[in-house]
Amino acid sequence: MASRLDSGDDLEEIPDINVTPFIDVVLVLLIIFMVAAPLATVDVPVDLPASTAQAAPRPDKPLFLSVKADLGLALGEQAVTRETLGAALDGATGGDKASRVFLRADKSVPYGELTEVMNALRAAGYLKVALVGLESAAAPK
Repeated sequence: MASRLDSGDDLEEIPDINVTPFIDVVLVLLIIFMVAAPLATVDVPVDLPASTAQAAPRPDKPLFLSVKADLGLALGEQAVTRETLGAALDGATGGDKASRVFLRADKSVPYGELTEVMNALRAAGYLKVALVGLESAAAPK
């Protein structure tokens, strides 16, 4: 009677990698980026804080551009026209196009007029625009 002394394991290792979990993670990330990408494409970057948000720290010398009820423009306290807006901004900022312009408008100013002023800012090369509003204690319902 003869006997065999080896372990008897005939299972071989298969060198394939299970990529199914990897593909699942990649597909989930793809869906997330497909949903988030359209939200990140804005032509004019504008900082719009919520009305109940904490007040942002105010810069030392903010540059305010005001749109009055009669649709006139004022840079700081000085009245400017839309044609001279770019030159007035260059004079106030020293030609620094990266400085933030705080845009405020009267309640009676139509949205289209405010958009035209923002387009004039963009045409002048000032892309950092912050909208100014009054703070309120609670959000309107």
